[in-house]
Amino acid sequence: MNKPKKGKVISVVLVVFFAIVSLIALFPIFSLIYASFRPASDLMRFGLTFNFDGGFDFANYQSVFSGEGQKYWTWYLNSIIVSGLLIFISLFFSSMVGYALAVYNFKGKYVIFMLVLFILMVPFEILMLPLYQLMITTGLMNTYFSVMLPLIVAPVAVYFFRQYAIGLPKELMEAARIDGCTEYGIFFKIMGPLMLPSFAAMAILQGLTSWNNFLWPLLVLRSNEMFTLPIGLASLMTPYGNNYSLLFSGSVLSIVPIIVLFIFFQRYFVAGLTMGGVKG
Repeated sequence: MNKPKKGKVISVVLVVFFAIVSLIALFPIFSLIYASFRPASDLMRFGLTFNFDGGFDFANYQSVFSGEGQKYWTWYLNSIIVSGLLIFISLFFSSMVGYALAVYNFKGKYVIFMLVLFILMVPFEILMLPLYQLMITTGLMNTYFSVMLPLIVAPVAVYFFRQYAIGLPKELMEAARIDGCTEYGIFFKIMGPLMLPSFAAMAILQGLTSWNNFLWPLLVLRSNEMFTLPIGLASLMTPYGNNYSLLFSGSVLSIVPIIVLFIFFQRYFVAGLTMGGVKG
């Protein structure tokens, strides 16, 4: 077998292999969408079976938009507020910290960077107890800020922006200084626009992390009106009965913001990840 044919066969095998892996990875999503169109009574009696004899039932989605789903949309709004604010605040502060660690030389620079790496390696579960005590001491329990605080300056975001900013052309900074531009002006007017791919990549990653965050909001949120979507959906499953009609349809609708976020930033996502991963 000559090399062109051998390469073609390998390409076909790889395509088939990754197609199978993709189907396996997407199977839980397909199962969730299918379950959202099945009556809750059938799920209780038979479990998740792919039997299309009964057709599709839209009653589960009707319950979301009825009076029963009012609390669901409260959780939905809470998640949108928390995730939206967190993305904006986290990108603002994390990018400035990472940028400073990359382009400036100051005393203690490498110590700070080593601390960032150290915190990056520490599991969040170890930090939960002191953070929880901090929320109680400062009176921030059951607020949006208490949910966002651990991720506002995330170590992974600082490291990512630092790695990306290392590859930025320093000549532009020198030229801007000669023209009388301030350091803040250099960042916001020159370097910031060059970092757009990294902002897009981290917006998706931080948004996904915040949207799916469960354990920390479960600790700091006390009232049903303040619950985010993951906690609210989990609260539908109790020892006294499970609201499957709202649980499955609500879970499907909860995927929509993440898909929209990825579509909005996808053109920069791959470039941001690859350029941030190979610099310095």
